[in-house]
Amino acid sequence: MRSYVLREGRCTPAQREALARHWPRYGIATHGGAFDPRAVFAHAREIVLEIGFGNGEVLATMAEAHPDSGFLGLEVWRPGLGSLLRKIVAKELSNVRLIREDAAQVVPRIAAASLDEVLILFPDPWPKKRHHKRRLMQPEFAAAVARALRGGGLLRLATDWASCAQTMREAIAASGCFIERHGDAPARPLSSRYERRARARQRAICNLLYEKS
Repeated sequence: MRSYVLREGRCTPAQREALARHWPRYGIATHGGAFDPRAVFAHAREIVLEIGFGNGEVLATMAEAHPDSGFLGLEVWRPGLGSLLRKIVAKELSNVRLIREDAAQVVPRIAAASLDEVLILFPDPWPKKRHHKRRLMQPEFAAAVARALRGGGLLRLATDWASCAQTMREAIAASGCFIERHGDAPARPLSSRYERRARARQRAICNLLYEKS
């Protein structure tokens, strides 16, 4: 069951050009097999994965600020992939790689203890109750994220939907793999247009931070 709806929208000519020209260098295909990020970022101080990065504002900002770390982006939305590729090239970032596959299929195949941090910022909230089963953060997925994280690794989430935040908390608690951290969440860049839109509408933003136990 997919946790997203593929709303492709329209790729701009610049986004299409970025995909055509730069995907061979920055794109990764896992081919349905095991995937070890350490093989991609062999000398990185830390490896960070963002799931569903939208237009890539956060990932590009973090990659620019931490050139000694490796950043992986998982996204299925082609306009967003094209936008981030343009940012990567404009900023001359060599520490970012992208995967265009379903996170629910990829994360369970990531090598154990190979990630230092996972970000899931403003995922599709599936607001209708009958669709809650489609929300990405389920106990099995939380356990898969925990397996991919090293001991003490961080899982950072954000949403502007209270019911989605509750689902996240319940799923992560049910996995039994994390300890919630309160009051000491490290700063993160402002997220995508979804967060800016939520703030403009004065919607409460729920930031959650967990440490792998």
